[in-house]
Amino acid sequence: MKLKELESCLQQVDTFEDPKILLEQYPTSPHIAACMLYTIHNTYGDIEGKLVADLGCGCGVLSVGAAMLDAGLCVGFDIDNDALDIFRRNKEEFEITNIDLVQCDICSLEADAFAKKFDIVIMNPPFGTKHNQGMDMKFLRLALTMAKRSVYSLHKTSTRDHIHKKAKDWGVTMEVIAELRYDLPASYKFHKKKSVDINVDFLRFSKA
Repeated sequence: MKLKELESCLQQVDTFEDPKILLEQYPTSPHIAACMLYTIHNTYGDIEGKLVADLGCGCGVLSVGAAMLDAGLCVGFDIDNDALDIFRRNKEEFEITNIDLVQCDICSLEADAFAKKFDIVIMNPPFGTKHNQGMDMKFLRLALTMAKRSVYSLHKTSTRDHIHKKAKDWGVTMEVIAELRYDLPASYKFHKKKSVDINVDFLRFSKA
C-alpha cells in the first residue's frame, strides 16, 4: 500500500465527537498517522504479521492503519469507553477483523501485566500537560515493558533531552525518526486559535 493510499483511507476514520480535556483527547491526524505507520512498516519491517499494541488508542486511527498494513493482531488500549465506541464503529465500517480492544486505565496496570506480550507498541500518548504531568513517561515506561522489540511514539520536541536521559537510564536505545509539526485543531472552549502547530518528535525505542 502506498503512503498516499494509506493516508486517504485513514481520512475516513471517525474521530472524537466530544473530546475530554482531562484525557488530553486530540486526534492523530491521518497525515501523521500514515507517515508513522508507513515508516514503521517499510523502514523497520515492524508491522506485517506482528502483534501490535496501541496505547491510548482513542478512536483507533493507528490501529486501523496497522491492520491495513497486515499486522497479525492489533490491540488497542484506552480508558474512555466513548472513544472505544467510535473505535468499534470504525472497525466495523472498515470490516477489519485483526483488531481487539481493551478498556483499562493504562497508568493503573500492573507493571508486568502484559510484559513482553507484544512485538511492538505504537502510540500517541498524552503529552503530559496541565493536569497530566508526567503521563507521557508513564505511558512510555509501560510500553517498554510490553514490547519485545520496539516502541514507536510521539513526544513534544521540547522534552527530547529528558526522554533521551530516561531511555539511557532504562537501558534502551532512542532514535529520532522524524521531527513533525503536529497541527492541533481548536478542540476545547479555552482554545483561542483555530489551530496551533506543536513541534513533535517521532521516536523509536529499541531494546537490546
